[in-house]
Amino acid sequence: MTAKQPPHPYDPKPVLDLIASIEADLQRLKGLVEQQVEKFDPANPHNKAPDGKLTEEGVECCYRMFDEGKSRYSVAQQMKISFAAASHRFNNWRKLGGSKRQRTLLG
Repeated sequence: MTAKQPPHPYDPKPVLDLIASIEADLQRLKGLVEQQVEKFDPANPHNKAPDGKLTEEGVECCYRMFDEGKSRYSVAQQMKISFAAASHRFNNWRKLGGSKRQRTLLG
């Protein structure tokens, strides 16, 4: 009978170091991607032009709030616009396809 030889002993430390390195790289990549998906700010002064009208960014901010299910009243309050203006933006948002519309970049 031949004696079974034990499997080759190996040091798990390099494998564990490699796993830790990969996990660190994944966390770094996740951070880079999350920065691109920035949270919009209804109170951002860039949302309004000097004449008080909404800029393209302000309109997109309204649309994103509607995407989240916010009411016209809530959008009007947070964006500091009239309810009529929020209703106008809501109707445009629906015409563009609602939450299925093409989003534009902010910033």
